[in-house]
Amino acid sequence: MATNPILGRDVYLALAAVGWADGQLTPAAADAIVRTALEEGLSFEQVAEIEEATKHPKPIGDVDRWEMSKADRLYVYAVASWIAALDGNVTEKEKEALAKLGDGLGVPERPREHADAIMREIAERGDRPERFDLIALRRTLDERLDVARSVRLEQRKGERDAERARKKAEREAAKQAKH
Repeated sequence: MATNPILGRDVYLALAAVGWADGQLTPAAADAIVRTALEEGLSFEQVAEIEEATKHPKPIGDVDRWEMSKADRLYVYAVASWIAALDGNVTEKEKEALAKLGDGLGVPERPREHADAIMREIAERGDRPERFDLIALRRTLDERLDVARSVRLEQRKGERDAERARKKAEREAAKQAKH
């Protein structure tokens, strides 16, 4: 259990709202939301409020994302995507709720697509959808973000190296032209 929660209560309230978007929140999804909030180390009062939101629909509110890393925000989006897909059918209202959550989290469309794909990959590994492996989801998102970050850094390094080589060639050409 975390002693210093990374994801605040509003994240779990938003997850419950996504689950309710189609008019019903499955008991498995409700359990997963409350279980994850407990594992995160939220206070008893916060967990009670989250549990209440799993029993009665509430709209998606603002999500305080300012202390959340990119990985945290993708994780929350992927968990919401899993909750929406848990009953086997993602409705238009659930898609709208996911879009609103993604916007509120500041997650662009392409990373949402990647998070959805990773969520489906993890979901297919398990034999019990209601016991989705949240730890594997988080670990996989973190690993893939690290790989993407490394690729971007290598690309930038290659671009800088190419720019240096171009400038050096220009200087050499200018010296040749003077002689």
